[in-house]
Amino acid sequence: MIVVIDYNVGNVKSVCNAFQHIGCEAELSCEPGAIEEASGLVLPGVAAFGFAVSALGPLAELIKGLASKGKPLLGICVGYQMLFEESCEYGRHEGLGLIAGSVVPIPPGRVIPHIGWNLVELPQDMDLFAGLGKEKHFYFAHSYCAEVSDEKTKIAYTDYGFELAASVQKDNIYGVQFHPEKSGKHGLKALKNFDDICERNSNKGT
Repeated sequence: MIVVIDYNVGNVKSVCNAFQHIGCEAELSCEPGAIEEASGLVLPGVAAFGFAVSALGPLAELIKGLASKGKPLLGICVGYQMLFEESCEYGRHEGLGLIAGSVVPIPPGRVIPHIGWNLVELPQDMDLFAGLGKEKHFYFAHSYCAEVSDEKTKIAYTDYGFELAASVQKDNIYGVQFHPEKSGKHGLKALKNFDDICERNSNKGT
């Protein structure tokens, strides 16, 4: 069972509905016991970074601990941004620190917020994009982006007048700046791939 972290920030219910739509077992929960027993965790979010971190509260340490022990974790939008060390959105805020890097404003000279479909180049060695080919369009809605400094992290980029990190993978930790639940069949395929990742990880322990 995948648990979508229910911390009352943005699109948590729509992400859970997307998993259920494609036949994956998923539930919304903020209960520590359910989070600990989950085959994988999804951290969505549509809000300012600092507000989201504050809303997550003590669950942040639980999520960090489980991810550090190998439980698959997928961050979406602000949930993706929270995987990094810090953000400067409305002041400096600490993230989960699972991936080295910072969240910064999209550089001037582009339309901000970045809302709409962008073509993402998909590295063949990133598990989240298995079976999707070399590039696909996904739906974005954000004003801040991640500057990834973690040398162990795989990155999928999109061109927004600069190389924007659209997705990351570091071992069992995955993140997407775009909204897979709003990205049609290709976004749903990425969610199904995450479900498959969680199932394989669970089977390793049986």
